[in-house]
Formats: sequence, C-alpha cells, structure tokens
Amino acid sequence: MVSAKSVSVAPAPHMCTLVLFSFHLLVLSVPFASSSDSVLCIEREREALLAFKANLTDPSGRLASWTDADCCRWKGIRCNNLTGNVVKIDLKNSFPESARGAALLENGDLEAYERSCLGGEITPSLLELKHLEYIDLSANDFQGILIPRFFGMFENLCYLNLSYSSFAGEIPSHFGNLSKLNYLDLNAGSYGNSGMFQLTSTDLHWISRMSSLQYLDLSLVKLDSLGSDWFLAINMLPDLIELHLRRCDIQSLPSSLPKKLDMTANSFYGPVPDDFMNLKSLEFLDLNSLYLEGQLPRFSGGLCQLKRLDLSGNKFTRGLKDFFDAFSNCSQALLEYLDLSANGLEEELPDTLGSAKSLQYLALGMTEMWGSIPASIGDLSSLRMLDLSFNGMNGTISESLGRLSELEELYLQANSWTGVVTETHLMNLTKLQHVIIRTDSIKSLIFNVKNDWVPPFKLKSLDLVNCLLGPRFSTWLQFQSELTSVYLKNTGISDQMPKEWLSKISHQLAYLDLSDNQITGELPHQMISPDLRVIDLRNNLFEGQVPFWSTNATHFYLQQNSFSGPIPSNIGELMPALVYFFLSENRINGSIPSSLLKMKSLQVLSIRSNQLSGEFPENWSELQLLWVLDLTNNSFTGNIPISIGSLSALSILMLGDNDLEGVLPSSMQNLSLISIDLSGNRLSGKLPKWIGENTTYIWMIRLRSNLFDGYIPDGFCNLPILRILDLAENDISGPIPKCFGNLTSLVYGNSSVMYNKYSRFHRYMYQQEAVVMFKGRPLKYSTTLEYVNYIDLSGNRMSGNIPDEITGLFQLGIMNLSHNYLNGEIPDHVGKLRSLETLDLSYNDLSGKIPPSMSDLTFLSHLNLSYNNFSGQIPTGNQFQVLNDLSMYTGNPFLCGNPLPNSCSNGTGTSDEPVDDDDRLEDGSNMTGIYISLASGFGVGLCGVCFILWVKDILS
Repeated sequence: MVSAKSVSVAPAPHMCTLVLFSFHLLVLSVPFASSSDSVLCIEREREALLAFKANLTDPSGRLASWTDADCCRWKGIRCNNLTGNVVKIDLKNSFPESARGAALLENGDLEAYERSCLGGEITPSLLELKHLEYIDLSANDFQGILIPRFFGMFENLCYLNLSYSSFAGEIPSHFGNLSKLNYLDLNAGSYGNSGMFQLTSTDLHWISRMSSLQYLDLSLVKLDSLGSDWFLAINMLPDLIELHLRRCDIQSLPSSLPKKLDMTANSFYGPVPDDFMNLKSLEFLDLNSLYLEGQLPRFSGGLCQLKRLDLSGNKFTRGLKDFFDAFSNCSQALLEYLDLSANGLEEELPDTLGSAKSLQYLALGMTEMWGSIPASIGDLSSLRMLDLSFNGMNGTISESLGRLSELEELYLQANSWTGVVTETHLMNLTKLQHVIIRTDSIKSLIFNVKNDWVPPFKLKSLDLVNCLLGPRFSTWLQFQSELTSVYLKNTGISDQMPKEWLSKISHQLAYLDLSDNQITGELPHQMISPDLRVIDLRNNLFEGQVPFWSTNATHFYLQQNSFSGPIPSNIGELMPALVYFFLSENRINGSIPSSLLKMKSLQVLSIRSNQLSGEFPENWSELQLLWVLDLTNNSFTGNIPISIGSLSALSILMLGDNDLEGVLPSSMQNLSLISIDLSGNRLSGKLPKWIGENTTYIWMIRLRSNLFDGYIPDGFCNLPILRILDLAENDISGPIPKCFGNLTSLVYGNSSVMYNKYSRFHRYMYQQEAVVMFKGRPLKYSTTLEYVNYIDLSGNRMSGNIPDEITGLFQLGIMNLSHNYLNGEIPDHVGKLRSLETLDLSYNDLSGKIPPSMSDLTFLSHLNLSYNNFSGQIPTGNQFQVLNDLSMYTGNPFLCGNPLPNSCSNGTGTSDEPVDDDDRLEDGSNMTGIYISLASGFGVGLCGVCFILWVKDILS
C-alpha cells in the first residue's frame, strides 16, 4: 500500500548543517592514525557520560560498550575527529518502528519493547559536553520525569528529539535559549504506557526566540490553556518549514502557516477560515478529524502548490465539484496526496477529477458519494492508489480506469456497482497488486472477461465479493500465481476447483475465501501452506476428505459442503493454532478425537448436523478459551461430563438432537452461559435452579423434548435478557410462574445493554440456529433468531390458571401453552400482547368466554383454542375477521358465532336451526351431547335394577 505519510521535504541547509558537512569533508582529507591504541575521547567528557549512564536503567544492555577508554567508540556517541569533543548522543530505541504502537499488544511484544527502553534520570553531568550538537533519546521510557531544564544551556545544539519517551510536566521555557536549534521533536506519544504521562505547555512565547527552527513537533502536548494567540510565537519563526500539532486540544487555526502543517485531531469547529483560501506557499496540510464542516476549502490562492492535503474525518458536506474545478486554473497542479475520506459529501464524483494530474494517492472512502466513476479518472496517469470504498456509488466503472498504468491499489468495496467489467478496464494495469471490489447489490457487477485472456498484472491480493465471475473458473484468475490473499465470495462460480492453481499459490497464501459459490470436486489432501491463516470454503459442493493443509491456520470454515470421513486423530498436531473450527452440515463421521480437546487456542467448535457418534467426550478442561460448543444434530450418547463446567469462557452450549441422557452436572452452574440448547435428548431430573441464580445473562434456553420434571424454578424469572424459553415436551408440572412478568426483554424488547453487547459480538463471529414452532410448524431461524421472542411450555403437565402477569410481556411474539392441564379463563387483558403473532392454548381445560380484548392482537396470524371448554360468542372485528379457520375452535361445543355454523341468536350458544343426525355424527362437537345422553340413560337403568334386587333381598 502506498504510505499515507508523505516524505518530509528537507529543510533549507542551516549553518549547523553546513559546518558539520564542511567539517566531515576536512576529516576525510586527514589521514587516520593507524594505531588501534589511539584515544580520541576527552577524559572529562568520558566521566560525564559515565555519570549519565550510572543514573540510567538499561535492562537490555544497550550501553554495554560504555566501558573502554575511548568514549568516541561507544555505541550512540560521536566525536569531532579533530578535537575529540562529543558532538552527538544518539540513543533512540532501535526496537523496530513497525512493531511499536498498537502492534505491541497485538503481537504480544510489549514486554520485549519495555526491556529495550532506557529509563531512569538524566543528570546535569552532560553539561560538560559543551560542544554537543545532536541529542536523540526518542522511543525510550522515562516514566514521567520532567524534561531537564539544563537542555536549554546547550548553546550549540542543532537537533533535539525527545519524542515518544514518556516525559511529563511543563516544557522548559529555557528551550528558548537554543538559538541554533533547527529540529525539535517533543511528540508526547507513548508506546509502552498508553499515554499515562502528560506533557504540557501553558506559554509558547519562548519558541519565538528559536530563530533557526525549521522543524517543530509538539503533537500530543496539552496546549488547551494557550488561548487564541498561541500562533503568534509560531509566526515569528522565519525559517519554520514543518509544524506538527496533532491532538494538542487546540481550538483555533493559525493565520499564517509554514510549508507543512499537521493539526490532526484537535477541537476545531465550523468552516475553514477564509485566510486559508489564499495561502500560496503551503505544500503539506493535514487537518483530519477536526470537526470542520460546511463546504470544502477552495484554496484559490495556493492549491496549485499543495503536494499533500488531508481533510479526512471532518463534516464537510459539499464543494467537491468546486474543489476539483480549482485545479483547472493551475498551469501545473503538484498535489500528490489527497484524503477526503470520512466526510459527508453527498455528491457525484465530478468530471474535473482529472485536473489533478499529479495525484498518486486519492482517498475518497466513506464520503457518501454516489453515481459512477467518471471517464476523467483515466487522466490521473500518476495514480498509484484509488480508494472509493464505503460510499453510495451506484453506477458504472469507467473503462478509462484501464489507462492507469501506475495503479497499484484499487479499493472499491461496499458500493452498489452496476454494469460490466471487461478486458478494457484492466488491460494496461501492469503494476496492479491489490484489488478489492465488493458490491452491495448482489451480482449487479458482471466480469465479462474472455476465458483465455491473459492479464498484464500479477496480483498480491484479490478480493471480489458479490460480483458475477462465473460460472467458469476463468484463466485470468488462474494466471495469478503470486497471490497471498484470495477472496472470491459469492461470485457465481460453479466450476470444478483448479487443483494445480491452488497448489501453485499455496506456499505464499495467507487468506483463502471461496465461500458461497457452487464449486465442486475434491481438494488436495496434502498441501504445504506455512502462511495460511484463514480458510473459508463454506457453502459450496466440495466432496471427499476434509483438507487439513496448514499447521498455522487459525480460522477454518468448511460448513455446508459434502465433506466426508472422520476427523483425523492427530488434528491437534495438524492444526495446533486453530481458533475457529467449523465443519457443520457435512457428512463427517466417527468420533471426536482426544487430540482436538487439547487445542488450547480453540474458541469456537461447531460440528453440528453431521454423522458423529459414540460416547460424548469426557475431558474438556484444557479448552479454557472455548466460548462456543455446537455439536447439535449428531448421534452422541452418554452423559454430559462434569468437565464441561470447567470451561470458564463458555457462553454458547448447543448439544441438541443427540441421544444424551442423565442429569445435568452441577458443575454447569460455574458457566456464564448466554445461550443453551439441550433439546431433543433424553436428559432427566429437575430443571436446573442455577439458571437465574448463577447464570443470569442468558437470552436463549431450549430444553424441549427431554425428560425433565418438577416445577419451573422461580430463578427463571431473574433473566433480564431472556428472549427464547422453550421447555416443551417434558414432564414439567405445577403452575406457570407469575413472575414471568419480570422478563425484561420480553417487556421492553432489545433495550437491554447486556443483550446488545453479547449479540453483536457473538453474531459477528458465530451465527446461531434454532428451530422454533411458528404457526404450528417447525421453522429454522438463523440470521433473524435474535428478533424472535418466544415462550413454549407445551406438552407438559402444567396446571393452574394463566397468570395475568404474563399479559405484560408486550414484546412476546410466540406463546405456546398447548397440551397441558391449564384451567380457568384467558386473562381479560390478553389484548395487551400487541406483538403476538402465534398463540396456541389448545388441549387444556380452559373455560369461560374468549376475551373481547383478543381482537386487539393485530399481528396475530395463528390462533389455536381447540379442545378446551370455552363458551359464548367468538369476538368480532379486527383480527377475528381474518382468523376464520374452523379448526382453531374445534372441541369447544359451547362456542358460537362466526366462523362457526351455530349462531348465538338464542343466547344459549346452541343453534336455532335443526341439525340432522348425520351432521352431528360428523361433527365432533355434537358427539359430546350424544355421549352425555347415553351415559345418563345407562345410569338410570342401572339404578333401577339395583333397587329391585335390594327390595327382594329385604323381603326374603
């Protein structure tokens, strides 16, 4: 990638620089002493340096060479070769710059960096070095000590760099005495301690006396108390070329500027001041993340001289066309770097874009632009990087893009591109290395490239998502033999996998994503891929054995294919670094090998819907990072082991649809589950009381189709983010807890902070699935599962009334209480369940009238009240006008009214019209009356017979 940092323009030669240069030329003309014993170092200066060293901490031994007699040969010390005076101290940390910053934590190198730092105290003994011209202590860690005031006494000093070294307190005003200083870097950033120490300045007037200063960096120095005249001192520096004031809490812009200005991430608001419009000497301007708004500045006086401009991360909303129009007035526009990303420029990319002919780096991502890429893009003949990502671009990509012969990086992701890409778009891109084109409109961008076309470029990374490339795996793709990253997700390829091409790139490949296609065939069983970290082949038609290629892979997604065979017994040795392991919905058989349970980096294990069998594994205790375990829909037998409770990170436990048995181990109360699915097994015992006591932030509980018995513990009511509760088809008894009305998420919906926190994190890395009974039929939910609000207690032995409190669950969408022994009436306020779509109360002993408020359930599309003892007229109006399926009222002989054939005109709930006997026999509701009559007659007759026998017995 082209660096976002432009190379600094060298300051004009200063007297210090000229003297040093002349001095070195003179030294070259003087023959060096051949004796290795000659000592150049001055003893008093050597003693001063040793005193300096004695007060420093040096855990890595960087100053180990500071022992011999000649201090001029010590590491980091340079002397004048004629006089022997020390002129340079360069003790900057040599720890690789690319490995500093956030990378220290990401790579686990923080401890190594801290060991490489010098620290301690800086003693005044250095004042003996009266000829010192250069000091660099950057990237060390001085743990918040003050910058020594005596630094202001080195009257010959030309260069001072104390950046990223954790100094704190007020910058000494004595620096104003350094009249020869031309480079001062006090950047208060910090690598190791994350900005724990603060460097400040409440008065910058001392700067005005540093008449030779050319480069000044005060980034991250707290300057918020300076007031609005802070820049007066800056303006008095006649030779200043480059000024960096990043994140200084400054709230106003200077009225005059050096050639290079970086004021990133300060607290400016409003439009760019008019003074900026006529700046003629400005070459470098960085004003990103400043809250600037309104129209883009036109820079009518100085845009032609600018070489770098960064206005990203502001709130500009217009002016894109005027901005590029201004270049047409330049005889030669020098702008090489332009970043306007992360603004709100809801405009088309103008045709005058091509006026900035010197552009090498153009970043217009996240600007809300729309439309097409104009043909003038081809005029930017020097362009090396183009970023139009994350916009609303909804047009075509101009063929003139193919004229950008210097282009190396092309980023067009997250737009809605349309049209066709042909060889013309690509024919001259000889230096192209990195391409990302991802469309939001699936397959609206078509690659119509001849199958035998050979491209002129060799890509390092190729990312084409939702573009139509197929159905063939084209030659131009297979020609790319230097790829390290391949993303061809959902590209319509239905061809056989080219094994030869895959083997060719395997040695350098780091990322491989061919998901959501219909690629067929078997993959190579053995392939050397030492750098391969991510393998994503999900949702294709691959067959054969699972390919275990890379010993360093961390992400392995092979779900939704037709892979078969067992998981290798040595999987733990084959892929020891694995973090995410997905083999769901294949034909994997056998058992889980013991070596898999020793993969200590594993966080997600999903092998649902396969043909795995055997005893459920016993020892899970080594997987301490595992937060998802999904073995749903296999054939595991045996008990859930106690060791499951030792998985301290486990959040999602999915073991449904197996053949597990026994009681849940008490060790499971140690888990911090947010989702549990144990449905479709033969688990028994009481419902676990630890749910709601130890485990409170759980949003889904599915225990249906087991052998659980007993009451529902009150702890189930202490679950503020519970949205799915499925206890159906068990042997649960007792009443429905009244405290169900306390289920917060079913009252207020998605407002729970904890639910949002968990769902966002887990949804990104792992997509849960569950089967929900919706409208009487099983329906699989995955991407929309988090929006399901569901209670299913059906198929148990629950008794008592439906509590009124349950009508306060305003967000409840599905409620199934069927096939129980519930009695009493439906609560009058059931109409408050305004989100209810499915309500099943069938096969209970409920009675009374159907509450009129039920007509207020405007979302209700499935209702089943069959086989209860309801009576009276069915409510009319609203939702009851569309709920006209007779079967939902079957088995309630005393109901009447539409849609039933018996009207309620006689007020008895029976029909006024004669009903023929055949009709009664066909209607189950009329059979009830027949059975009652037969039973009554039989009873009277039996009593009569008994009475006669009794009389006879008395008379005899």
